Amino acid sequence: MKNYNKNKKFDAVKLMRELREKINSEITGMTPEQIIEYFRKAREQYEKEMTVQGQFEV
Repeated sequence: MKNYNKNKKFDAVKLMRELREKINSEITGMTPEQIIEYFRKAREQYEKEMTVQGQFEV
């Protein structure tokens, strides 16, 4: 597969791989209940940040 745009400013695939690796390292060894709580807290933090920025309404 050819790389058609070598000067791109944003690499979505790279970002997703980095985020997946970060999350996997943080949840390794957690119970299913702990993983659910991890994502619940992350969602709450995201919603809080977006609300402050005016980009999200609950």
